[in-house]
Amino acid sequence: MNWFGKKKAAAPSTTSSGASQSGSNGSNAQATIIKLKESVLAQEKREEHTQRKIDKLVADAKAKMAKGDKKGALYLMKRKKLHEAEMDKIANVKMTLETQVMNLESAHQNAETFKAMSAGKNAMANLRTDVGIEKVDDLMDDIREEMEMANEISDAIAAPVDPFAEDEDDLLAELEQMGADDLEAEMLKAPIAKNEVLLPDVPDQKLPDLNDAEAEEMRKLEAELAGL
Repeated sequence: MNWFGKKKAAAPSTTSSGASQSGSNGSNAQATIIKLKESVLAQEKREEHTQRKIDKLVADAKAKMAKGDKKGALYLMKRKKLHEAEMDKIANVKMTLETQVMNLESAHQNAETFKAMSAGKNAMANLRTDVGIEKVDDLMDDIREEMEMANEISDAIAAPVDPFAEDEDDLLAELEQMGADDLEAEMLKAPIAKNEVLLPDVPDQKLPDLNDAEAEEMRKLEAELAGL
């Protein structure tokens, strides 16, 4: 019973320690969870120790009954009842500690989740401040202007360099006039007599001999030309 009393006295120190650190960072919550789990293990050891005592008292009571010592056996059974009551207390303490562990772990997880969500919200707010809709619109306008300017520069570089482009009509007129002058000079150089028909030059190469039918056709053609 004194050992059990020491354990119960140690519990407030752990609780006060956890209470003094409440409201601090998550590492304190983790330390408290570890302490609570250690307390659960201690209660389990007490439970095992008490159960061994109960088993021994039962065995001793049976032995005394076998020897006819009913008074001694009854005394041992009363002690067994005390230890069984102690077992019930240990079970209740374990349940309380395990419930605290579960609640604290859940609360710690919720706190960590809340901090993560809050950090995400703050990060999004900072990004929105750095990249507002007006800044995005201005940036897109600048990009479009730069692209238009780049296209204009490309078109300017690709444009042909022709110093006489503006004089093309005058040059074509001059070329037509030159052609007309050449034609007129050619006509004045070799006038054609009235009713004269210009025939193509006769080739110097001797033509192959004609057969009778071809020779007859040639004579007819010469007669027709002579009659013109």
